[in-house]
Amino acid sequence: MSITLFGIKNCDTIKKARKWLDINNIEFQFHDFRKDGLTEAQLDPLIDSLGWEILLNKRGTTWRQLSDAIKENIDAASARSLMLENPAIIKRPVLEISSADAAPQRFVGFKENEYTEIFQI
Repeated sequence: MSITLFGIKNCDTIKKARKWLDINNIEFQFHDFRKDGLTEAQLDPLIDSLGWEILLNKRGTTWRQLSDAIKENIDAASARSLMLENPAIIKRPVLEISSADAAPQRFVGFKENEYTEIFQI
């Protein structure tokens, strides 16, 4: 099994998720959107399985700084472009669990009780 946590290192929610994973001895790779970047090959499966509406963070600073014209005309294609250009606009964290015998599972956000269920702890 392979576990990847996507996000931004200094995000408070990412810090909580990483700490929870560490405390529960769950090995994972951390992919920092700012440091490691974000490619179409990484983003497209996230959009396909979760939906762009779930991934797009409309409550954060990056969204608030956009022009009203962009916000009012957002659609799947423009959201995808926006996330590729500004990965900080993606809700965090994104957790991806992959195994050889099943399709990857993907989750957005961090709540301790949800992670407990996901990892059956």
